[in-house]
Amino acid sequence: MSATRWAKIVMTASIALFLALVAFDNITDYGSNFAFVRHVLSMDATFPHNALMYRAITAPALWALAYRIIIATEGVTAVIFAIGAVSLWRHRDSPASRFQRAKEPIVLGAMVSFLLWFTGFTIIGGEWFSMWQSQKWNGQQEAFRITLTLLAVLIFVMQPEREPEENDTRARR
Repeated sequence: MSATRWAKIVMTASIALFLALVAFDNITDYGSNFAFVRHVLSMDATFPHNALMYRAITAPALWALAYRIIIATEGVTAVIFAIGAVSLWRHRDSPASRFQRAKEPIVLGAMVSFLLWFTGFTIIGGEWFSMWQSQKWNGQQEAFRITLTLLAVLIFVMQPEREPEENDTRARR
């Protein structure tokens, strides 16, 4: 197996582990990040007399629903990336075309993660609920860091494949 394929498998598995730990932490320390969701959605830490306060959600049931959707999405993407890592592992010595097809779950996982971290946190949380205005309850930098990491791994993983080195050596003979 080439070092490049090995790196793609390890990076994909690392993303799966990260997302699984994020979901696990949100489940086992529910209150800490629930407070974050509550403050962002209620917009209670934005600038005083903010003209956008009509967007605030003050219903605890909706805070809980939003937080559960976040946790579920983190868990689902962890599973999708894990499936992608296993798929790559299973096809690590396969022809390039088969290894390339094994990347499909990773594309799906990256898309769903992008929807959560960029669309959910940066666009909806950051802009719609003015999270950027809060000194304490602002997760935009973290969401940006996660989004860039996911995209960097996706770009690397999706680089076109070559045939495994063993096949290249035999073809030269």
